[in-house]
This record gives sequence, C-alpha cells and structure tokens, in this order.
Amino acid sequence: MAYDLTGTIKLIQEAKTYGAKGFTKREFVVTVKEGKYPQDIAIECVQDKTSLLDGLKEGQTVTVTFEIRGREYNGRYFNNLQALHIRSGEGAWPDDDDRPPAIDEDEVRGATVIDDIPF
Repeated sequence: MAYDLTGTIKLIQEAKTYGAKGFTKREFVVTVKEGKYPQDIAIECVQDKTSLLDGLKEGQTVTVTFEIRGREYNGRYFNNLQALHIRSGEGAWPDDDDRPPAIDEDEVRGATVIDDIPF
C-alpha cells in the first residue's frame, strides 16, 4: 500500500553502500506543515531508487509516494518509509498522459452492447 506526503526538503544525504553485496541507501528529510507543529519525516531511497533524489535541492517542495516497511530485530520493531516516486512542485505526475480517459457513467448506461463473440 502506498501513501503520499507533501512538504519541503530539509536535508538530502549522500548515498551509502553497505555489505559485500553492495546494498545502497540514500536518506532525505521532508518537513510537513500539517497540524499544529511541523514534522520532519525521514524517508529512504534504496538501490535503484536512490536516483530519485538526483536534481532535487533542499528547500524544494515535493510530493513523495512511499510505502511503510517494518521488521523485528532482537525483540525490537523498526519501521522505515521507502520512497517509490518523488514529484517536485505542484505539477502533474509525469505519466498522467499515459492514463486512460475517465469513464463517463451516463454514456456507459446508455450504450448498446454488441455481442460479436462467436460462441
């Protein structure tokens, strides 16, 4: 399940590589100003998603689509927010043109069904 948040980039860290297999992680912080107090939300990009942060700058407004990951280690539980997509500013998603047009319900109700199936 994916979630979205919109805020301002506060910090972008350099990519770090761990272990012999080369696990790569890059973290960034987004300040969200919803509610009474601003919240600094740490989000990570892993492996090929680290490139999502290329070209972004601190102070820039972004909308981040992320998923929540959880795990247990030695009886303690940890959560991570992993970025899936990052959109800068308030523009449209890059793939909006690829989406099919919305279905007009009135047109569907009045449509005549033609059954061309031979069986």
